[in-house]
Amino acid sequence: MTAVDNLWYLADEADQQAERTYHRLQSAHADVTGFTKTRWVSRPRFRTIAQRIGDNGLPYGSHVLVTRDSGDLLLVRHRDVDMWVLPGGEVDGSETFESAARRELIEEAGIPATFEGLALLGRVEFHGDGHTTWGVLPIYEGSADATDLSVEDPDGEIVDARWFDTLPDDTRDRSVLQSWRED
Repeated sequence: MTAVDNLWYLADEADQQAERTYHRLQSAHADVTGFTKTRWVSRPRFRTIAQRIGDNGLPYGSHVLVTRDSGDLLLVRHRDVDMWVLPGGEVDGSETFESAARRELIEEAGIPATFEGLALLGRVEFHGDGHTTWGVLPIYEGSADATDLSVEDPDGEIVDARWFDTLPDDTRDRSVLQSWRED
């Protein structure tokens, strides 16, 4: 007897959820800048990502671009990817995407911010073992209400937080952030 692989089904369900989420965010934030990223992942990682996207449309959760008065951008150092990234992460339960970004900002950098809306709306396409799916990456924009940083990440994934006037070479999605800064 042959086992039926349901990966195609998970990918299809993820696509449908991503479509609903993307259109909901796009209609609420009509002037938001969009971008597309492509990732090739292993079969087990593809399964995990498709399951996450199926929950709420987001493979990586909700993130935030935070600046201070000088224009410096806040980035956090992610232990597992060994790169500077935007603060953000998974959406818990009935939490809104914006609430998740606020919570993650406090956990990962120890500061609150005044949010100004959605800055970027990403489409992240995933390819793995002959399957494809995609998910939404909402990135909110905010101004720091405080500037003294303190990492209190309960997951232990974030090991540092710093302000940058220029993006470090090892910044994840550097080109997307550079484009945003130029606008």
